[in-house]
Amino acid sequence: MPPETMKPEENVKIPDRLPILPLRGLVVYPFIIMPLSVSRQRSIAAVDHALAGNRMVLLLAQRDKDEDDPKAKDHYKTGTVGVIMRMLKLPDNRVRVLVQGVARAKVQEYVDGKTFAEAVIARVEESHAGSAGLEQEALMRAVKRSLEKSVNLGKAISSEVMVVATNLESPGRLADLVASNLDLKIEDAQDVLETVEPGKRLRKVHDLLNKEAELLQMQQEINTHTREEIDKSQKEYFLRQQMKAIQQELGEGNELAEEIEALRTKARKAKMPEKVAEEFDRQLGKLERMHPDAAETATLRNYLDWMVEVPWSKETKDNLDIRKARTILDDDHFGLDKVKDRILEYLSVRKLKKKMKGPILCFVGPPGVGKTSLGRSIGRALGRTFVRISLGGVRDEAEVRGHRRTYVGAMPGRIIQGMHQAGVTNPVFMLDEVDKLGADYRGDPSSALLEVLDPEQNFSFRDHYLGVPYDLSNVMFIATANLLDPIHPAFRDRMEIIQLSGYTEEEKLEICRRHLVPKQVKENGLKPSLVEFSDEGVRRIIGGYTREAGLRNLEREIASVCRKVARGVAEGDSKKVRINPALVEKYLGAPQVLPEESLKEDRVGVATGLAWTPSGGDILFIEAGIMPGRGSLTLTGQLGDVMKESAQAALTYARARAESLGISPRFFATHDIHVHVPEGAIPKDGPSAGITMATSMISAFTGRPVRRNVAMTGEITLRGNVLPIGGVKEKILAARRAGITTVILPELNRRNLEDLPEYVVKGMKFVFVDDVVEVFRIALTDALPGGRSSRGGVKRPVRGAGRARRAARPAAALGGRNARTDPRAARS
Repeated sequence: MPPETMKPEENVKIPDRLPILPLRGLVVYPFIIMPLSVSRQRSIAAVDHALAGNRMVLLLAQRDKDEDDPKAKDHYKTGTVGVIMRMLKLPDNRVRVLVQGVARAKVQEYVDGKTFAEAVIARVEESHAGSAGLEQEALMRAVKRSLEKSVNLGKAISSEVMVVATNLESPGRLADLVASNLDLKIEDAQDVLETVEPGKRLRKVHDLLNKEAELLQMQQEINTHTREEIDKSQKEYFLRQQMKAIQQELGEGNELAEEIEALRTKARKAKMPEKVAEEFDRQLGKLERMHPDAAETATLRNYLDWMVEVPWSKETKDNLDIRKARTILDDDHFGLDKVKDRILEYLSVRKLKKKMKGPILCFVGPPGVGKTSLGRSIGRALGRTFVRISLGGVRDEAEVRGHRRTYVGAMPGRIIQGMHQAGVTNPVFMLDEVDKLGADYRGDPSSALLEVLDPEQNFSFRDHYLGVPYDLSNVMFIATANLLDPIHPAFRDRMEIIQLSGYTEEEKLEICRRHLVPKQVKENGLKPSLVEFSDEGVRRIIGGYTREAGLRNLEREIASVCRKVARGVAEGDSKKVRINPALVEKYLGAPQVLPEESLKEDRVGVATGLAWTPSGGDILFIEAGIMPGRGSLTLTGQLGDVMKESAQAALTYARARAESLGISPRFFATHDIHVHVPEGAIPKDGPSAGITMATSMISAFTGRPVRRNVAMTGEITLRGNVLPIGGVKEKILAARRAGITTVILPELNRRNLEDLPEYVVKGMKFVFVDDVVEVFRIALTDALPGGRSSRGGVKRPVRGAGRARRAARPAAALGGRNARTDPRAARS
């Protein structure tokens, strides 16, 4: 915009009616030359009309730049009269014009023609009132300085404009020139155009220019900071390239750089949590600065390898098909309905609620009942990865939580190792043999597991080696144990206990049909066409060669039979072999387990009890004998303290109620009592033999035989109350194997029979008692042996025998309340 093109506005004659040239997002000021691109047909027609006359148009800014056909309401009322200096038609029918503003004008009337719009205008004369004075001079200088500052800050203004602005003495023209070179919003630009008084207009432009200068300064600071970061990155890159070149010359360092880049790539794929990623980047930066041969480099490498290999975000999708899961559980295991129902309940809740904490279950039962294999089956049913760690014999807390990295050979604990093995964040994680955990000077591992098995804490489990929180809340933990007693109480409280009792003979037979026999036939190279196990043969193996609650020994014996058959097939015998009891004895030899049998006849002083063992249930004969002496009690049979105390309690009860039981008061002062439990090499303990000991003692004292077909279990108190016991299912199975038909149980154990299958209790009679007198009434016969016990019994002493017999004759002496029998037993 050269100065010679700016003619004084009063020298130009402007007509009262001019064609309108609408402007999109643009305001043209007087004395400013502006190139315009005209593409709308009405605008081109207005240009043609102006060129045919005095070359003048009214430049009006549109309120909405997206409006293609603006009307009167779409234009601002104040515009600029412009003169078309040049015009160029382009091949695409557009027109390029160069216009120069002449004067401000206001629309008086809008005339919408067919081809273009016109306006009746009134020229707006610029007021020069108050144009002189120091304030205005200072304002002009401030605007010029601000303009120079903007240019220095990077504002794109040509040097010609700066020369013109420096030489201008008119505040109005200076304001128009500066406003035309600022990137103003259409509203601000129009406000400047509509301000007639030069001083006010210049002040507005000054404010807008200062705001622009602030934005430019901030932009420059941002660019400077960005440039510094880029320069720093470029510098680091340059130095790294130099270091790489130096290392190549020295023949070292390439492997470390490649390894660092590989670790960085793996970390990105692992999608670590924010805090973990920060720690990883910090340690990786430390590794980059280390010399490859430094002592700590190998330790740090190992740590970073663990960080990227442990799963942080990868997980498997749960199988939420309840029926399919039930089918998988039934195919893998026979029975165990409680466990299966619990897993299906978890799946059902998981289906309804997408985000939930994993359950923490604990399977407690004898060895060989399928606790570990059940966990693997649960993983298959859920569609999850299964991982197992054995805690048997672990005594060091660091085995669970890991060692700190300062130690030589430090590694993560077994929990993190298990997660690394699983490769996902939501596996089925089995903690096997938790009752075998030990504690010593190195710490208590079970205490370290408290955080792992607490759903309120394990979302931020912190391994000593990793040193960062790890989320275990999606893991389904399953613990297994043979006994509950050794488990720490706080540890036990965090788990949902599910008892797995031993299998009955019928259950073992069905498991053999479905699983054990086909498995061993296949593993020993046989085919179903070469060998067949009859039910009688399997029962013979179960009863004669195994005595266990589980199935391990049974599977070994079946495998032994299969090996014998395989040898015959290998020697050329291709006939199908049917395994019956005779062949079982031929292949396995004489039976190794003597059958549990009840007594052949009723005897004085010998009562049949029921005991629980880790391998199932067993019957227990308790013998009581009397001899002349001074009232001492002898206990033999390797009895534990609790069992000895039960014998003391039974004797105290008998002495306290001697008269009602038909025993002479002087009897205990003149006789010693000996209680013996056969199979003395086997340790025995527990309170459940209390009523059995009391029955054998009363039988010996009164000479009344104990019924051989009655077995009993229950704890006795000094008052004669019968307290509940555990292991009911195992004890009833032992009684059934021994041919016992009547079982006496504590009244409070009545509910335990509801969980037993019908075939277990069929043919047996159950009597529930809450007082030991009822036990005596049921277990002891009314007949007296006439001064001598039945075969193998103890001879009654002469002194007091008549009184004892006379006192024992009435049934009421050992009567009391009627014993309650189970309704199912009555029906059978």
